[in-house]
Amino acid sequence: MAESEVMLRRVPSRSSWQRVRKARPHLLLSRRGRRRFGVLTRSELRRLRRRLLRAHTLGAHVAVKCKLRARSRPAPRSPPAPSGPPAPSGPPASRTQPGSCSLLNPRNHSTPQSRSGRPVQKVSPNVTQPARDLGSGRVLLMLPPGEGFTFGGICRVTCVYGQLEIYGHIIKQGQPPQDVFSVYTHSYLTINGVPYPEPEKSQKGIRREIRSLLKPYTKLDDRDWVVRYFPPLGSILILERIQTRLVDFLKTYRYSSYVLLQETIPARVNEEFVALRKIGIRREKRKKGICLSESALAALEELVSVSCDGCPVILLCGACDIGKSTFNRILINQLLNSIPGVDYLDCDLGQTEFTPPGCVSLLNITDPLLGPPYTHQRHPQRMVYYGKMHCYSDYENYIEIVKYVFKGYKRESPLIINTMGWVTGKGMLLLVDLIRVLSPNYVIQLYSDRNKLVQTLTSEYVELTDGLYTKSKIRRYRGLEIPEFRDNLEFNDDEKESSPFPVFTGHILLTVYSEFLSSKNEKNRIKYNKIFRDLAMLGYLSQLMLPEPEPKPLSPLHSLTPYQVPFSAVAIRVMHADVAPTHILYAVNASWVGLCRIVDDMKGYTQGPILLAQSPICDCLGFGICRGIDMDKRFFLILTPLPPEELKTVNCLLIGSISIPHCIFKNQPGPEGALPYVTKDYKLHIPGASKKIGGRAYGNAVPRHKLRPRRK
Repeated sequence: MAESEVMLRRVPSRSSWQRVRKARPHLLLSRRGRRRFGVLTRSELRRLRRRLLRAHTLGAHVAVKCKLRARSRPAPRSPPAPSGPPAPSGPPASRTQPGSCSLLNPRNHSTPQSRSGRPVQKVSPNVTQPARDLGSGRVLLMLPPGEGFTFGGICRVTCVYGQLEIYGHIIKQGQPPQDVFSVYTHSYLTINGVPYPEPEKSQKGIRREIRSLLKPYTKLDDRDWVVRYFPPLGSILILERIQTRLVDFLKTYRYSSYVLLQETIPARVNEEFVALRKIGIRREKRKKGICLSESALAALEELVSVSCDGCPVILLCGACDIGKSTFNRILINQLLNSIPGVDYLDCDLGQTEFTPPGCVSLLNITDPLLGPPYTHQRHPQRMVYYGKMHCYSDYENYIEIVKYVFKGYKRESPLIINTMGWVTGKGMLLLVDLIRVLSPNYVIQLYSDRNKLVQTLTSEYVELTDGLYTKSKIRRYRGLEIPEFRDNLEFNDDEKESSPFPVFTGHILLTVYSEFLSSKNEKNRIKYNKIFRDLAMLGYLSQLMLPEPEPKPLSPLHSLTPYQVPFSAVAIRVMHADVAPTHILYAVNASWVGLCRIVDDMKGYTQGPILLAQSPICDCLGFGICRGIDMDKRFFLILTPLPPEELKTVNCLLIGSISIPHCIFKNQPGPEGALPYVTKDYKLHIPGASKKIGGRAYGNAVPRHKLRPRRK
């Protein structure tokens, strides 16, 4: 009898089914259910509807029982309040784990009250973090400690209260704002809230300080909103829209503007998305941001601790697109948190960090790097223009250029060396040469599941392996070892300079597993690298747009006034091809030229231009575009951001295989008809005009009329 009663409770009678069916609205089915209804028979259709109604009714019964149990449960008794003035009650701590990508949400609090005891205003359920639109292209955001905000787009970040961490750089309260470029061509950046010591002030004093700090940026309602929702030990930041000459210049070109804009609209739009879109950013998933492995974190911690005590030389190596540049930026930003400056030697010709491609440069970095390379083009201390994106055919000249640039290092700050991603075959031997020549203290070797370690560059391997330019220890000493000096590997700087061969003193190897995400593969690597090189050149040319007191529309490049450089003042060398002297001016016109300074004086030559027989190893002061040649007055028209004081010392123009981005030629508003330097009638038979560069004569070429099929 008891079992029958239980069954009757779980399965109501047929009359109850009829009452439920009439009382509730028509059952909404999914697309799969509607498809099933189209193929079922009438009896099967009736049976399926009964099952759905039973499931719905049982769910309603369970919900009602839960509500009744909650109402009948007695409320927990609160402990008696102690005597004395009541302490201010703050909101409970967030239940989110440290490092998660969601911020504190006030609607998740068990007691929705502010610090003053007033009821908290509910936030929309679509909002996962407290963000507020301040108007005029500004958004206020609050970050609890240990949580992050991953976003895509560009914005200016100001830390109003607390501490923030972006790309390894710490931004503290009161520091100047930083421009952050989180674009989809690279991994998205994350703004993390950094825990800080609990202030000694009372809750009332903290609220008063927050109100005073927010007063220049917000209104009274906004300050009240911040005080209500402010998390314990949290950080307050303001995100603003960026309006700089670099951003405006990149937006004038179509394909570079796509990099900076966030045009895609997600399927779910909430108030936060609308507010962030006004400043040009949007929230992204945390997994799309930068992820560091345990080995990477351990290596960064060791390198930062060593660099704070001395000036080590750190060399980074690894395969293409494995994360060398990202690791370098994070390391530089973390070092700048403790020391004033870091030296950087860039030996990667194809993907340079601070200069246009095709250069070996040495720089001193004092500002954090919060974006891709084309957003922080700098003027180096010493730079040599190699003229090509690789050194496959001229290893010795490349090594000599690296040695020349490395002489400018004064050992006053830590040095980070970036190398090429060519680590197979002769590239590994060339890397051994670099390690011997530069003699680093630490070698960081990156590997991943896709690019595993071919050979670990231990100190023993470098000593016993012949490079392309240097010889191993056995070959240098011809098999002779002196037991007294076998373990003496310490040399001072004078001994290194006076030694006839590179002195290698050993290094510490740190292997790092890379978890950086890369959108490049074997198929699209060439296309992506070409886009990145063009963006770097556009970032360099944006220095031509001088800041003005009043915002004005940017002028196109062809409307700017160029410099006049006489033929007799400079020497010319085309480094990547063998061009006939009669065609040398054709190669210079409308080309990307390196403005260099050689030791020889050009003032004694009145005819000019002088053609150099070999590519010199000399200082490169900057770059420019030769936008025209005046044959009557005999001078070049060069457009460059180099100031006139430095341009006066230029006496050599170097032309390499680095070409001007095509968008510069195609985007020339103003001229009617055919655009200058843009034509379809191109003569490929001129030496140096085709892709097969280097040959002057085409004696073995087959005439075009002989390739036609014969008539029978």
